[in-house]
Amino acid sequence: MKGLRWRYTRLPSQVEDAPSAEKGEEEEEEEEEEAAPGPAPAPAPEDPVEPQLAEASQVLGASEIRQLSLHLPPRVTGYSWRLAFCTSRDGFSLRSLYRQMEGHSGPVLLVLRDQDGQMFGAFSSSAIRLSKGFYGTGETFLFSFSPQLKVFKWTGSNSFFVKGDLDSLMMGSGSGHFGLWLDGDLYHGGSHPCATFNNEVLARQEQFCIEELEAWVLS
Repeated sequence: MKGLRWRYTRLPSQVEDAPSAEKGEEEEEEEEEEAAPGPAPAPAPEDPVEPQLAEASQVLGASEIRQLSLHLPPRVTGYSWRLAFCTSRDGFSLRSLYRQMEGHSGPVLLVLRDQDGQMFGAFSSSAIRLSKGFYGTGETFLFSFSPQLKVFKWTGSNSFFVKGDLDSLMMGSGSGHFGLWLDGDLYHGGSHPCATFNNEVLARQEQFCIEELEAWVLS
């Protein structure tokens, strides 16, 4: 009992006279109390690694780029972004987009601004290419700044991620609708809710005209 009284009163003279083992226990208790004095506030999220862009985007600002980087798969954290295609430089042509994608296998961030000023797009887990069927993985997602960022991840309902032919590019599907589709001239497009991503209409209306489109290869 005398030893317990020393531990709880912790008078300086008594602590000095206490056995070394007991003193060690007191120090551990004090350290624990200092480390965990009570319920701690929720930690702030860690700052993401800032993406390195080889050149400036004509669609996304620094704030939008930072927000999007939080939703990219962990495997691409720290990857540099290289502008493989943009309509202002390479023209409004889906075939030109495919040509610029040749030789690339890494993921692609497709971003666009329509004539209403709305910014939206998609992340594809692999390079955009011509295909007979849908390809991609569950890392693929759609997004829209409306004006706050909304991200629509894979629901698991189907695997209709990306499909590209000479006349159109489609991302997400279900019940005859596409989450995002672009026609062969990369000028007209559409967006509908679809089962793949359970997304909202990405633009302000289901049919839209593209003002600027960029395809960034992450590698």
